[in-house]
Amino acid sequence: MGKRLSKIYTRTGDDGTTGLGDGTRTAKDSARVEAYGTVDEANSAIGVVLAGAAVPEAVRACLEAVQHDLFELGGELCIPGHEAITQDFIDRLEADLDGFNADLPALDDFILPGGGMTAAQCHLARTIVRRAERRVATLASEEDVRPEAGRYLNRLSDLLFVVARVLSRVEGGSEVLWKRDR
Repeated sequence: MGKRLSKIYTRTGDDGTTGLGDGTRTAKDSARVEAYGTVDEANSAIGVVLAGAAVPEAVRACLEAVQHDLFELGGELCIPGHEAITQDFIDRLEADLDGFNADLPALDDFILPGGGMTAAQCHLARTIVRRAERRVATLASEEDVRPEAGRYLNRLSDLLFVVARVLSRVEGGSEVLWKRDR
């Protein structure tokens, strides 16, 4: 493959539009751009988690695969009609989620985000993924979006919740339970 980004700035977006993957132009604040932009933001947040020192190899491998998935999802959302995310992606997330969750104690209460720096960063990534899921739902109310996109993000936020719990234990932190009557 040749060099695709030999020049970073093009000035074509100075008018408030951006190019989609199919060559069409749309407003930078369109629902489609919001959706794939928020997926990109989630991917960056996961990169921050991976920059943490206390990430076990199994978690690292899982999240690195997720980063590639999110790049695929961003492409799917950037190119109307493009298909990238399949049920296999979702099945893999569910298997990883079940595996990481198997050794965690059951929760009887809600937990507050935290538990150590990397765990807290993972909780932040989870909330960005939830926002991406909402942005995809907004786009789907306006244009055709394959249901796999929303399902993938829904499972990913669940996975990140469980991974945050794992990271809390790795970091020696403790989960802070929500106290309704404090």
